[in-house]
Amino acid sequence: MKTRFAERVGTLDWGKLAPLRLRARAVAEGVFAGAHRSRRRGSGVEFGGHRSYVPGDDLRFLDRRATMRHGKLLVRQFETETDRGLRLVIDASKSMAYRSEGAPGAKLAFAALIGAALCRVALASADTISLDFIGGDHSPPLPAMGGLEAFERLTEILADVEPSGDASASTGLLDVALDAVARRSRRGTAIVVLSDFIDLPDGAAERLMALSSGGRVVVGVRVLDPAEASFPFVGPVLLRASEGGANVETDAASARAGYLAALAAKMTGYRERLVEQGGRFVEVTTSDDPVLVVQSVLAAIGGTSA
Repeated sequence: MKTRFAERVGTLDWGKLAPLRLRARAVAEGVFAGAHRSRRRGSGVEFGGHRSYVPGDDLRFLDRRATMRHGKLLVRQFETETDRGLRLVIDASKSMAYRSEGAPGAKLAFAALIGAALCRVALASADTISLDFIGGDHSPPLPAMGGLEAFERLTEILADVEPSGDASASTGLLDVALDAVARRSRRGTAIVVLSDFIDLPDGAAERLMALSSGGRVVVGVRVLDPAEASFPFVGPVLLRASEGGANVETDAASARAGYLAALAAKMTGYRERLVEQGGRFVEVTTSDDPVLVVQSVLAAIGGTSA
């Protein structure tokens, strides 16, 4: 009997993660309450280090000495205290519908829970929130707004989203989402991208890096099903891609090492590129404690480790 590693799923499997609004409130209460001090990177009075130059950066902040020392264009960063907007970008393509046996919910459902809880925390701090999707069948994205109504609207949109679209075959899904984010995100915005980062098209890491210009901070949150992260299968296995249409029959023991090595290399590539631009990369699975996940993402937004 063959084990199927991935299947095409047309509806979102919430599992134990619904109802979203109540779960998100509970997670947020376990993470954070009250006002917080947010920090942005941009022009200010306190030096905050260097990062690689991205086309569009202000040339006044090029550091010639650091550039000559490191052999690449580097710009100076500064830190000030300010209110920060939170912009969520959630991958709702077909691969995010995957849920293995025993997992609490689909990857998209877990990403929605984490995103909603992050927004609840941001709104408690008088920050604005907004929402965009990569793929998916959903209501119009949420523009930047604050207050309790923003949380209600956000959770309504997230509760209704259905996974659809093949991000690996269509660069347009990613381009539409990130172009909108780049246009609408002001200086100081924290951009949190929740995705499995498996089926995004070539060049996705560079596109995410480019969002870091203009004083914005980008945090990638890799959301995997526990089975995808550990490959626990035994015997004959059918690997069926949720996106891209590939099907491979193999022996699990023979495939495990190569699969895990390829997965680690792909995630390392995203992490290194984001960190190079002052961003962060957080790796989680849908079996992780949502409170701890949100704490880790908040720490990443603040430039520290949880």
